[in-house]
Amino acid sequence: MNYELKKVADNIIDAAIKAVLPDKAVIRALENKEFPGRVVLVSVGKAAWQMANAASEYLGDRIDKGIVITKYGHVKGEIENVTCFEAGHPVPDDNSFKATQKVLDMVSDLKSNDTVLFLLSGGGSALFEKPQISGDELSDITNQLLSCGADIVEINTIRKRLSMVKGGRFAKICEPAHVYSIVLSDILGDPLDMIASGPACPDSTTCEDAKKIVNKYNLKLSPDAEKLMEVETPKKLDNVTTLINGSVRELCNAAAKECEKHGFESVILTDQLCCQAKEAGSFLASIAKTHCHGNKKTAYIAGGETVVNLTGHGKGGRNQEIALSAASGIDGIKNAAIFSIGSDGTDGPTDAAGGYADADTAGELRKKGINIFDVLRQNDAYNALKETGGLIITGPTGTNVNDVAVLLIDCD
Repeated sequence: MNYELKKVADNIIDAAIKAVLPDKAVIRALENKEFPGRVVLVSVGKAAWQMANAASEYLGDRIDKGIVITKYGHVKGEIENVTCFEAGHPVPDDNSFKATQKVLDMVSDLKSNDTVLFLLSGGGSALFEKPQISGDELSDITNQLLSCGADIVEINTIRKRLSMVKGGRFAKICEPAHVYSIVLSDILGDPLDMIASGPACPDSTTCEDAKKIVNKYNLKLSPDAEKLMEVETPKKLDNVTTLINGSVRELCNAAAKECEKHGFESVILTDQLCCQAKEAGSFLASIAKTHCHGNKKTAYIAGGETVVNLTGHGKGGRNQEIALSAASGIDGIKNAAIFSIGSDGTDGPTDAAGGYADADTAGELRKKGINIFDVLRQNDAYNALKETGGLIITGPTGTNVNDVAVLLIDCD
């Protein structure tokens, strides 16, 4: 392993994540904001605790009561007047359903001058759920969508029609109270109705869109689920104000600034990366091959969210697959390193945020009798990168604004 480049990578990761923590953005959204009646807080998603804690520190006892629903292991402590729940992600579980029901009970008696302070971040689609079908079937449909390579917009289009709180339905339940929504975006282009499946946003999708996705991936649905594909979601909401307070663009810019502090000229290739993870890794390796003989230190940055088509039963995530697939392409290129991370600190169903690879990664795996092609076919990038010290583990970060991948070329 190139320990100098690995140290630079660690510094870039740390600085980029700190730059997109939602605390300051939440406070900015609340500054000079007046709430005439009661304020109840509902915070949902992987960044829910961090966002709720910031709101609590700013508003204090102005919050009458509140609920946080976040992923297991993401609650960092008690928040005054707020009850915190942890639940399943990326597939909802009984705790998702129970916590969501607590939220619905809490907002059931609000008046027209009351406010639901709704803090929303990615992961909310699984964490905030009251299904209109059985929990078992919802889990099955979710797993079908995740394993077939459907993107997040397609997945959430289906989720909306199976839920009593998605696609604007939660905001309808909150009526006549006003919903003041602060959103941390984890979807490319920041489509409000897709972030956490848009519980407080008018839905831009139609039943026809849902049917096309069902047919495209040959989804297996029960008769009850098929009927729900015929039901339109709310297209207009009069009781909602929404602000976006973070996105992958900020993550890419923060990574670029930190790269420049280490002497690298930064090039942001895209903040809309949306291909197969293996293809992204191969593409970054191809850039390394072209520019590794240059005369200046350069960092190439790509933000977005790739997808993984499951063909095996291994352990890993999209960012780990980017790094491992890149390892073959930069094999022996001594001045190159590639790393990719999920800003929330979790990549797939693992404890890793992502992966790191450099010129030595492929060779180290060969010595251990590990074939990268076979590993990727089994979707087992986690265990391969573990063998090389290439796992990036940050723990839950408190934010969630997609992923960033970086190619470092050190031509000094």
